[in-house]
Amino acid sequence: MNRRGFLAGLTALVLLPCAVKAQEHKVDVVYGHKLGCALTMDVFTPAKPNGIGVIWMVSGGWVSNHNSINPGWAKLMTDRGLTVFQVVHGSQPKFALPEILEDINRSVRFIRTHASEYSVNPNRLGICGASAGGHLSLMMGAFGGPGKDDAKDPVDRASSAVQCVAALFPPTDFLNFGKEGAISLDNPMLQVFRPAFGVPASASRDEQLALLKKLSPYYGVTEKMPPTLLIQGDADPLVPLQQSVRLAALLKEKNVPYRLDVKPGKAHGWVGVEKELIVMSEWFEKYLTPRAHRQIVAPSSSWK
Repeated sequence: MNRRGFLAGLTALVLLPCAVKAQEHKVDVVYGHKLGCALTMDVFTPAKPNGIGVIWMVSGGWVSNHNSINPGWAKLMTDRGLTVFQVVHGSQPKFALPEILEDINRSVRFIRTHASEYSVNPNRLGICGASAGGHLSLMMGAFGGPGKDDAKDPVDRASSAVQCVAALFPPTDFLNFGKEGAISLDNPMLQVFRPAFGVPASASRDEQLALLKKLSPYYGVTEKMPPTLLIQGDADPLVPLQQSVRLAALLKEKNVPYRLDVKPGKAHGWVGVEKELIVMSEWFEKYLTPRAHRQIVAPSSSWK
């Protein structure tokens, strides 16, 4: 498969159309700046917010494009009362994954800091995405955490931890990609993404492995990992099913609530894949709705 076909496979699912009804849609909300340019997200607010915020990673091949923002996909969640934040990040090859992850941390901190403006409980945030977006979501689940107490910007003082994760066909372990000991950078199909990893040409093998480990959510999983949903087809030619199976086994070992949905015969995206957003929504509702308030209610102006 050539570069164009590979990228198309990674990004097609965020471009699929979906019928859109009325919903409040705020365009280009600035959550930060990089090199003098604004980092933005679109916010989709339901008529009756239930306090749950869902952060969708607009990312395919670690390339993020405003044209891939999908109001129809957001509507599948806002119809259920969830507030959706579709986040655009700096793209490779201009920015490597360590820099992209800085953007994602910043976006979560921004949403938590401004949660009351969107009728969202700052302690009820879920994150999700597909392929590269799923990888970024898992990275936040595994590595998101406290901000800097002495930061001048109050956003940077907020936590980037999320309370729930859902991922479609995500890469999870770049040191064991497809089988034990298979390094992702040795995979010919992934050479196109070498700039995304930010591996210097002069890096030694040990330095490469150390960086790939830091960029693999698998190695950040602890007993504190939030509940995690994984969805993947067993005929995926781009991201091996082994990636989800391997992570699921670790989540089970750590006693983290998880679920792995394997789709027979499905590849890297499929017709009707948008229906998985309903499954994700149910996952978020299960773990982010307070036990005493399982029914959808209008949120108060402040949260406790």
